[in-house]
Amino acid sequence: MNHSTDPEVPEIRFIIGIDLGTTNSAVAYIDRSREGAEGRKIAFLRIPQITAPGEVGKRPILPSFLYLPGPYELPSESITLPWSPERDYVVGEFAREQGAMVPGRLVSSAKSWLCHAGVDRTAPILPWGAGADVKRISPVEASCCYLRHMREAWNAVMAPGREDLRMEEQVVILTVPASFDEVARELTVSAARDAGLKHFILLEEPLAAFYCWLSRHEEDWQTTMLHGQLILVCDVGGGTTDFTVVAARQGEGGLCFDRLAVGDHLMLGGDNMDLSLARHLEVQLFGRPGQIESKRWHQLWHQCRKAKEVLLGSDIPSHGGVVSHNAAVDITVMGTGGKLIGDTRKGTLTQSQVEEIILEGFFPAVSLEEAPHGSRRTGLTEWGLPYVQDPAVTRHLAFFWQRFRSLLQAETGRDSIYPDFLLFNGGALTPLSIRKRILSLVKDWFSHEAGEDWYPTELENPRPELAVAVGAAYYGMVRMGEGVRVGAGSPRAYYVEVAAPEELAMEETKRTAVCLVPRGTEEGFETELRQPSFQVLANQPVVFQLLSSSTRLGDSLGSVVSLSQGEATALPPIRTVLRYGKRGTAQALPVQIATRLTEVGTLELWCHSLQSPHRWQLQFDIRQEGDRQTDSPLLPDDTLDADSIEAAQDRIRTVFQKTEAGTVLSPEKLMKELMGVLDMGKDKWPTPVIRKLADTLIECRPGASFTHRHEARWLNLLGFCVRPGFGDPVDAWRIKELWKIFPVGLSFPRQPQVRLEWWILWRRAAGGLSAGQQMHLFQQVFPIIQSADKRKRKPAKQLAKTAGPQEETEIFMTLASMERLPARHKVELGRILLQKVQKGKPRPQELWAISRLGARIPFYGPLDQVIPREETSTWIEILLSLSAEPNEAMASSLVQLGRMTGDRERDLSRQDLDRLVHWLEILPRGARFVEILTNPDITLMNQEREWIFGETLPAGLILSDRSAVH
Repeated sequence: MNHSTDPEVPEIRFIIGIDLGTTNSAVAYIDRSREGAEGRKIAFLRIPQITAPGEVGKRPILPSFLYLPGPYELPSESITLPWSPERDYVVGEFAREQGAMVPGRLVSSAKSWLCHAGVDRTAPILPWGAGADVKRISPVEASCCYLRHMREAWNAVMAPGREDLRMEEQVVILTVPASFDEVARELTVSAARDAGLKHFILLEEPLAAFYCWLSRHEEDWQTTMLHGQLILVCDVGGGTTDFTVVAARQGEGGLCFDRLAVGDHLMLGGDNMDLSLARHLEVQLFGRPGQIESKRWHQLWHQCRKAKEVLLGSDIPSHGGVVSHNAAVDITVMGTGGKLIGDTRKGTLTQSQVEEIILEGFFPAVSLEEAPHGSRRTGLTEWGLPYVQDPAVTRHLAFFWQRFRSLLQAETGRDSIYPDFLLFNGGALTPLSIRKRILSLVKDWFSHEAGEDWYPTELENPRPELAVAVGAAYYGMVRMGEGVRVGAGSPRAYYVEVAAPEELAMEETKRTAVCLVPRGTEEGFETELRQPSFQVLANQPVVFQLLSSSTRLGDSLGSVVSLSQGEATALPPIRTVLRYGKRGTAQALPVQIATRLTEVGTLELWCHSLQSPHRWQLQFDIRQEGDRQTDSPLLPDDTLDADSIEAAQDRIRTVFQKTEAGTVLSPEKLMKELMGVLDMGKDKWPTPVIRKLADTLIECRPGASFTHRHEARWLNLLGFCVRPGFGDPVDAWRIKELWKIFPVGLSFPRQPQVRLEWWILWRRAAGGLSAGQQMHLFQQVFPIIQSADKRKRKPAKQLAKTAGPQEETEIFMTLASMERLPARHKVELGRILLQKVQKGKPRPQELWAISRLGARIPFYGPLDQVIPREETSTWIEILLSLSAEPNEAMASSLVQLGRMTGDRERDLSRQDLDRLVHWLEILPRGARFVEILTNPDITLMNQEREWIFGETLPAGLILSDRSAVH
């Protein structure tokens, strides 16, 4: 094999298992140089780490926390490691403890951030909500730091002076949640490579936990289990919840194991439980939730986490016995500033309180038919992380079992499907009371099938903090041909969506797709589909929409299937242009699709031309901003026949393409002509139609320079047809073509209307511009609106040096639409605008621009570029101080500046919120404004979304509600 992570490395001595956990990480290993049973013994590495300033201690786990000290906070020698004397950060035990005191410099839950599609996971965004003076790192970089520390610690302890024994020269099994999607896996792989690991593969954590159990029962498991019996693995860690089902089956050589089912990703774990405890104490100490600022909240959360570990720790009897509920831990929340002593609050958490909050909130007694509450949208977003809306692990477990019931029946042949064994893993399931609750609940669910005296058997897991790393090391040995293997393969089938054949075209609720990777395919699988045949358009933007399904059985390689709603999950689309030929003209090209399920556990796709040696790799979009664009495919409100659309395209060509007789239609009449041909007002034109018109306008770009009237109409209509810059799979290509005109500028720059339409175009298309493009535009344009004495650079040559009042307003609105700009530039723009409105009556357009710059919930942009809430508070104070009469424009602006999100780093203080509520209540629509302001789960109406965008949105473009998603 030629993959850089190929584990088949000759002459390796150690097999290493790494559990890269949300809260704790661990390293286990097998020394293959030893003879007999010693050569199969699994040990764990006591990881050297900073445990206190200037002190290095060895611990069995590495807490997954990273601390970024201030410039004068700690002497450099106090965080010096034996192998790294000049490191400017610290990870592990001391990082966790120091971060509890200075939470603004602490990075935690990096693994959860790898799953968060609402941010750029490769951008420096952590610590979330940190001050401007704090260095930030990306979730990928944080994960890399933990892995690098473990690699360097191994090399210092296990391989001093021995290059051949260094971790990078061994086989490493790195674990990930079973529910990690392709993007999160790719990011984990990237972090491992950046950390210096060469030969590694990924293993799913629940499977690793089961391998750990197998490592202790190699000799007796066949006397414990029978053919057809099922093992349910419940893995609730610090940040994620995973469910997996393994079956015992009769094979050629006796009983064997197969992994049958894997649940969806659930961002739900011990972190959520700590937050619930903190919210409980916040209400107890301060009267209601949301009362304390971020720093004190972090202190409270860290103390609640430690209290939970003490009160529900491993010292509680694990096999019965009476547990005392009188244990308690004192919690102290210090005051701030001049009220350091006077505002200090003290409370207590008892073991009975903690158990009640966690058992009833996260493990309630529910029926097997009870589905998770709410929709699949995410719930509260503490620290920006989109946790699941329903925190009840037991409801998610019931839903998981019901979803896979038919599959499990088909795979085992059993009529009565229930878990015979339960294996618990993850720190959140350490307490006996929680495990007993789940076992009792499972008995209640299935006793009518299994018998009244039946009780599920718990498979013991004495060291859950090390189980995943131990199981990973054991799996590495299994790959070497020893031990007991679990037939795993891919838990999902993968498909590429294709145009529906005629017989399926009427089934609008289904998607036609070709199976690329059948369910159960083993890692290392590589093939090239010869049937069915594919055709793609070369030199034109194309989109490959990949789908996955964990519930379908029997789909073979290359089979054309019809997937119903809920049967498949869409992966991030692959957008590309397949370059072919010297002329670069569009042409249909016959291709074959090649797939590879790599040894590292990720999916690779290639497109291979049948006419030439060309071979193109297809890459997932790992920087997608989640569901912020569309909830569903583009759904036109009205169906237009192809002839009408072609007629509309021809009308555009008659304006912007010259014939021997000149242009046939004047630009002033074009919009009326288009509405007539399409037989509907422009605001009702479906999204697919306006995108086709946009393509025609791009094709006719030279015609914009005929006259200033042509240029104004071309800019106006193109902006209208590409708004809001996203929502169609080919929009990235359209924006790329559109961006080519920015450095060129206008053909008629002296014409006021042309200049206005120029800014309107970029405002409408802003959502499709990359962060780099938005930054470039800002740098070129900002000098125009700066006062002359503050300009550090001149405006771009293609732009005017100054702007009149109307054009200046359009420029502000354009820049306010650039949500990917760094927060510091949004602050700069907002302050200039606020100075402007303080000098006179604020115009609705100015209030709108201020609201976009300071919005708590972006329309499309990344959450890490939301401006600090302290700055927003100042803006609100200035707006409320204006003498303007209360009106809906001001109200809408204030609501966007103050909307509650559930993320304490973005949400305003209770005092600011109460002030806004009091101001809004006197308006005719005050109740609705207050609801939008205070309810993070509210669904906005179309006109409310359109106010945020600044005009109507295309018909059929269904946007996600950011308040619900993030």
